[in-house]
Amino acid sequence: MQNGMHTDRDRCVRAVRSKDARFDGWFFTAVLTTGIYCRPSCPAVPPKPENMVFHPSAAACQQAGFRACKRCRPDTSPGSPEWNHRADLVARAMRLIADGVVDRDGVPGLAARLGYSTRQIERQLLAELGAGPLALARAQRAQTARLLIETTALPMAEIAFAAGFSSIRSFNDTVREVFALSPSALRTRAPRPTATDLPSRPTAADLPRRPAASGPPRAAVPGTLSLRLPFRAPLNPDNLFGHLAATAVPGVEEWRDGAYRRTLRLPHGPGIAALTPRPDHVACRLTLADLRDLPVAISRCRRLLDLDADPVAVDDQLRTDPVLAPLVDKAPGRRVPRTVDEAEFAVRAVLGQQVSTAAARTHAARLVTAHGEPVDDPEGGLTHLFPAPEALAALDPESLAMPRTRRATFTTLVRELAGGGIRLGVESDWQETRARLLALPGFGPWTVDVIAMRALGDPDAFLPTDLGIRRAAAELGLPATPAALTARAAAWQPWRAYAVQYLWATDSHPINFLPV
Repeated sequence: MQNGMHTDRDRCVRAVRSKDARFDGWFFTAVLTTGIYCRPSCPAVPPKPENMVFHPSAAACQQAGFRACKRCRPDTSPGSPEWNHRADLVARAMRLIADGVVDRDGVPGLAARLGYSTRQIERQLLAELGAGPLALARAQRAQTARLLIETTALPMAEIAFAAGFSSIRSFNDTVREVFALSPSALRTRAPRPTATDLPSRPTAADLPRRPAASGPPRAAVPGTLSLRLPFRAPLNPDNLFGHLAATAVPGVEEWRDGAYRRTLRLPHGPGIAALTPRPDHVACRLTLADLRDLPVAISRCRRLLDLDADPVAVDDQLRTDPVLAPLVDKAPGRRVPRTVDEAEFAVRAVLGQQVSTAAARTHAARLVTAHGEPVDDPEGGLTHLFPAPEALAALDPESLAMPRTRRATFTTLVRELAGGGIRLGVESDWQETRARLLALPGFGPWTVDVIAMRALGDPDAFLPTDLGIRRAAAELGLPATPAALTARAAAWQPWRAYAVQYLWATDSHPINFLPV
């Protein structure tokens, strides 16, 4: 699939007629006779082709005056895979919008993070997505509002401000315009939870209340919400959740009752996410100090689990290699386990240099206990946020139980992260960041590529010097030297990070298996 698929009318019509869920999020179908827009897999009878208009985003549909379909709920479809495997301005802008930057800092804040003018960003987003940054952020607010309306019993005023609206009036107008229902009618129509859903949703009585105020509250009320994270099938959870559980840092992460749980550092306060694999979705339970952080928390959980990937495109490419084809056919749909905090992962990558998984966890746990921020977790054993770079930059290097050269690597990294010399956020330019990391003492290709793969999200990052990859290569008859293996892996581009997952899976290491 390619960027701008919505312009290929014949292909879009075929996808709609076949109700192919693989195309959900790639484009949206607006129906001229009904005034609604749908995902390609909508279960309703497909409209006549002459009544179909295709748009690249939900925001573009809304700007054109179309309402979201009540049956297929297109606003809840997986995000476009484009923003995962691209590193250009539009992709970086979309990742930042999903992370809530426009709601917090406005379009000027988005432009500052990207290093472009607001005019340049608006022009490029309009050209490719049919909507500017404000419209894209508004569509996200509408989706957040719908989620809160349907999964909590919070008062509508609380929901409005938690979803990022500046007033009750704009909240009401947007919900009516996007969903053709009032907020109260949307709540009445909400689907009831099924047996596979997570524990019960909070009620207004469960949550702290605040005296009525005339303007936006300083902070939304804390609460716990249960929701479903959709994905494109297939999804193999074994290496995804197995990796996260096997490398979990005590106090920050744990595997409990079939769920991967971890603490989250969010813009308005700490949070806790519990993620459970299900056959057709990932069940997500979020406990937030401030409900304004809901969109950010969802975005980071989706990124952590690589849920917006296109597994069919990835696996089809890897199957062209006769060595990889049996591995893909045996367990298709592997994802790349990523991170909710890029700086945290970079620090942990340095701690894991030339040591076992268990030793890396021990080093990280000591840092968490000494320098992490405490959190309260009534439901489990999570105790801290992972220390921020600023806290780690202030520690005494002599307190680190590691060789002197790795200690220098660690202290240099945290100093650069704390001072802004290296930025690893979703807006990062992958190639520029790689170059800056390689310039640091103690940073070789393995460390840079593992950060590129799991923190930056580069789907083509490759680890030819990794011990697990070399073992797999020897077992499968692939070239033995890093240079020769890299040359052979050129055929796997642009999905070499996914090839790494399939190669790792040939080993019996715990990262490849769901915990019992």
